[in-house]
Amino acid sequence: MVGSFEPDGIVPTPQFPIEEATVEDIQEALKAGTLTSKQLVEFYIARITRLNPQLKAVIEVSPDALELANEADTYRKQHGAESCKGLRGIPILLKDNIATKDKLQTTAGSLALVDSIVPRDAGVVKKLRDAGAIIFGKANLSEWMYFRSTEAPHGWSPRGGQTMNPYDPVQTTFGSSSGSAVGVSANMATVTLGTETDGSIINPASFAAVVGIKPTVGLTSRAGVIPLSHNMDSVGPICRTMKDAVEVLDVIVGVDDLDSATTAAAAYIPRGGYKQFLKRDGLRGKRLGVLAGKYFVIDEISGDMEKLFSLAIARGAVIVKDLELPNAEEIVSTKNEDLVLQIDFKHDLQKYLSELTTSKVRSLEDVIRFNEEHTDEKLDRFGQDVFIEAQARQEDQQSQAYKDALARNKFLTENGIDYLLQTHDLHALVAPTAVSAISLTAAIAGYPAISIPAGYAPPTGFPFGICFLGNKGSEGVLIEIAYALEQASNIRHPPPL
Repeated sequence: MVGSFEPDGIVPTPQFPIEEATVEDIQEALKAGTLTSKQLVEFYIARITRLNPQLKAVIEVSPDALELANEADTYRKQHGAESCKGLRGIPILLKDNIATKDKLQTTAGSLALVDSIVPRDAGVVKKLRDAGAIIFGKANLSEWMYFRSTEAPHGWSPRGGQTMNPYDPVQTTFGSSSGSAVGVSANMATVTLGTETDGSIINPASFAAVVGIKPTVGLTSRAGVIPLSHNMDSVGPICRTMKDAVEVLDVIVGVDDLDSATTAAAAYIPRGGYKQFLKRDGLRGKRLGVLAGKYFVIDEISGDMEKLFSLAIARGAVIVKDLELPNAEEIVSTKNEDLVLQIDFKHDLQKYLSELTTSKVRSLEDVIRFNEEHTDEKLDRFGQDVFIEAQARQEDQQSQAYKDALARNKFLTENGIDYLLQTHDLHALVAPTAVSAISLTAAIAGYPAISIPAGYAPPTGFPFGICFLGNKGSEGVLIEIAYALEQASNIRHPPPL
């Protein structure tokens, strides 16, 4: 656990200022010899030791973190300046539903999975290790990816406690990847990974003034990730800048034989990766459709959104306003999404649990029983109504109701996102990230979305983001748009900790 792990001895003060440093900045410092990976890890450990008692963004730090940092420094000495690139020697926090075959736990924040043993690293973790990244620790989250109970607040788990917002410490951070967003925003790690089924990357990123990329479903492997739904789950980066997020994305995309969806999605990965889309003039010629109606507008921040639209126009974009999403009422009702999620979760979770080397639970029914027998008012005080409803479902993935719900979600996508993009010749749809309708629309489609900081709402200065939603495999064009606007607006500032 975090509290039991301290850096060895006095933490040296590096010549290089680490706070808010990008991956590129850090690699340049490593190359120049003004920073080591060991100093970097020690800085983050000290930062977590100081801030985590209040923010509770991190569940645990790897007891091997310093050893891994030393290995990275040794590798750099042996291979010279050419090794100072990408994620080599860079500490990354993982959401605690992403499996690591090491001394870290993988529990989705739940007591039921404490001391379970995973058979292997998650597919994305293997790619990160192969790239030389330091698996630094596990970030807090909404327990079971906010699928256990409607009573629990976002960002709470019995293992990690209540994640708080670094910009307003009496507020939580909406979305289940809360620890990942707060951890990177508060400079507890260089970069982080989250997962999204519906809003769990882009929403916490929005409320922590950081960047979140929710990739097309299947673009990143879900193998070894505690699941909600194979139809909607996606793994993506949460970072302080678009450039850092793309650095991570380039590493984690690609085929994994243990996740069949990655084979088809690999066709969307551009030759040369995603960094080629980091263009300061990326807004030039882009047509952006602004979603309107009661589900897509927040009056309190409409002025800030208009400023961003004006900035985009000045950079060569065309803004098409007042677009109504067809069938928005049905999408927001979540009827079809809920049915698919409940059936998928019951099935997909059992498959994940069955593959664990060691576990106290092997099914959703086991988890419900465990929670009933181990309720603790301090650690585990919320109910499990969502679990119980999912367990009670009689339909399975072969049932007509399930097939109808999937077919209806496909219809809503084709006659919603696809219809607007095609009819108005758009590159992306745009809305405030905080409106749940944007993540719902992306979730049932399995389409990508990117959120970047858009401003700070009065009177408390609480952050909010702007979200860009595209069709399947459109990460490249979304990166062009989001990066160009990020560079033009330069909105993020670190939290006043």
